[in-house]
Amino acid sequence: MRAVDIIRAKRDGASLSREAIDAFVTGATDNSWPDYQTSALLMAIVLRGMSGQETSWLTDAMVRSGDRVDLSAIQGVKVGKHSTGGVGDKVSIVLAPLVAACGVVVPKMSGRGLGHTGGTLDKLESIPGFRVALTLDEFRGALADVGCALVSQTARIAPADKKLYALRDVTGTIESIPLISSSVMSKKIAEGSDALVLDVKCGRGAFMHTREDATALARSLVAIGTAAGVRTEACITAMDAPLGRTVGNALEITECIATLAGRGPADLEALVVTLAARMVHLGGRALDPASAEAQVRHALRSGAATAKLRALIARQGGDARVVDDMTRLPQAARRLTVQAEDSGTVARMDAEMIGRASMLLGAGRDRVDAPIDHAAGIVLHRKPGEPVRAGDPLMDLHFNDDQRLDEARLLAGKAVTIGRAAVETPPLVLGWVQAEA
Repeated sequence: MRAVDIIRAKRDGASLSREAIDAFVTGATDNSWPDYQTSALLMAIVLRGMSGQETSWLTDAMVRSGDRVDLSAIQGVKVGKHSTGGVGDKVSIVLAPLVAACGVVVPKMSGRGLGHTGGTLDKLESIPGFRVALTLDEFRGALADVGCALVSQTARIAPADKKLYALRDVTGTIESIPLISSSVMSKKIAEGSDALVLDVKCGRGAFMHTREDATALARSLVAIGTAAGVRTEACITAMDAPLGRTVGNALEITECIATLAGRGPADLEALVVTLAARMVHLGGRALDPASAEAQVRHALRSGAATAKLRALIARQGGDARVVDDMTRLPQAARRLTVQAEDSGTVARMDAEMIGRASMLLGAGRDRVDAPIDHAAGIVLHRKPGEPVRAGDPLMDLHFNDDQRLDEARLLAGKAVTIGRAAVETPPLVLGWVQAEA
């Protein structure tokens, strides 16, 4: 099939055949389609959309563009997890050892953050010696020995996605639910999980700003996973304010360690327990959601989850002593406290602004090749709904390089709105999307 005919068909609103979609993905991957034709079809998809069937075919073609990890030799149901990302979202680092402590195998391939803060891999690499670039054999070995592994994607996992995403990033074709869905699910299906729990975030600090858009994305993701034979569920969660009280890399690792020991912030623990219980249930380790939650809470109280984190860090070459001595993590040389200018109640804390401020301090990257300062970030002293007096600390900025400090301080201050009236904190979990019967 000629590329121009496929482009013209989608431009005119036609549904593409599986053959046409395969030709597109193959052409993009092996470069037999020039970038201008690949980009033209991406734009046509953004403007004209795709049916559920087309999106499923696109995802399958992207999975087949590379390797699909075979985890069949590892006993038990393998349950993966994916988040669409948010400010202070360190859930995976708590969730994987916690669910593994309950007897469920958790394979997790992650990417690096571009924008607000570092991604899961960047956070993990703030642990001295921690290796994320494992081979597939090492990945399988870690899963067999520890029950969980958090690693970077290999170049052979959905290579079509890497090419297509790079073009989408520079051609204004990011905002498309079919393209987002196929990008996410091609990598998760190739990861080798039997079941998958998705955390789809919505709000000011998320990619999807409205609950309606987040729900539409969740339904698309669940439908694709189900069609591929992966039992998939999605949780819609709020991301208007940062999750937890730390934003950064090493700072978030300290909060992960505290949460596994039962000393973490309430919102982070609540979300982790909710997602973990679903994973334990899907993994066949509990007969019903209530008993799954009981198992999860026991793993937190008993120290089993913390022990699993130590094992995970050691298995991937990291210094497991950080679990008991967090001063071994990178520490910023300087701190600056942002104080409240008024008394009242924190009515609003803009997650996006907090995330951007942390990036200016060095905790995130605004280009792919930018370095990350693992010690930089923000510690929040107040969250929405909490009382504050003028002069009280709202947050501490942790930094080593003050080149963009003034800009970060100004942005962080603008992120917080203090009001006089009491504030009702909205629920963190907004709903679930499951496969249609």
